[in-house]
Amino acid sequence: MSAALDENATGSRYRPPVEVLQAMDGVPASTIISTRDLGKSYANGKPVFAGLKIDIKSDQRVALIGSNGAGKSTLLKCLVGLLPLSNGEIMTLGETFQSAPSATQLQRLRRQIGFVFQNHGLVGRQTVLTNVIQGKLGLPGGWRAWHHSLAREDWREEAMAVLAEVRLADKASSRADQLSGGQAQRIAIARALIRKPKLLIADEPAASLDPAVGREIMTIFSDLASEHGITLVYTTHDMEHALNYSDRIIALKAGRVHFDLPTAMVCRQQMEDVFHG
Repeated sequence: MSAALDENATGSRYRPPVEVLQAMDGVPASTIISTRDLGKSYANGKPVFAGLKIDIKSDQRVALIGSNGAGKSTLLKCLVGLLPLSNGEIMTLGETFQSAPSATQLQRLRRQIGFVFQNHGLVGRQTVLTNVIQGKLGLPGGWRAWHHSLAREDWREEAMAVLAEVRLADKASSRADQLSGGQAQRIAIARALIRKPKLLIADEPAASLDPAVGREIMTIFSDLASEHGITLVYTTHDMEHALNYSDRIIALKAGRVHFDLPTAMVCRQQMEDVFHG
């Protein structure tokens, strides 16, 4: 799914109407995601998780952890409207919905969220520069993002700037299928950043990479989210990635929130209990 920051023809930042910014009753304005009694079940009725109450404030870096099958990727997708809920209510970026967001709500969410998944989804035959500019698809005039030669000059400049931030400006003219796995994931990060999102979602972004490259990717994620004031929520099954690159850890186990703590308060034994206990 393509997610973007909306811009008008002059490049001004999208601001949803005032009524859109009204969150659920009692939720502080600084909260960017809030859930109440959130539940999701499989088609056969077996619950993935139930009764979840989660509140995430703006600018936080949140690691969502759990063993395989704990539902962390499913929860991540529910939080941003990619999967329908079975029970409860969600507020994300001022959009409150039950079951699923409306088409209009989903469009507004997409304009404010950047996505990076384990499969980076680059177009191999296109240049790195074009792949990054395609992060602008969905904006007014977004048809120009199909290729860098059609793009607005300021979009090309933005693309080069984010490529520099992920330390791959020298690869702008290379084909995406010539990149290593780690380089491709860095391009996926640049493609998300060009949207100037309020929320960055990453689902197991380093799972397919070797340990050294995985650490590099997580450092880029964490540092750029902090530098740009972007809320980062990422899933991981790697304890080190959770402990080293987050401000807060939310652990899922047996369909519930096992713990939700500042990272500095989480010990390795608690982590072990989530994955192996």
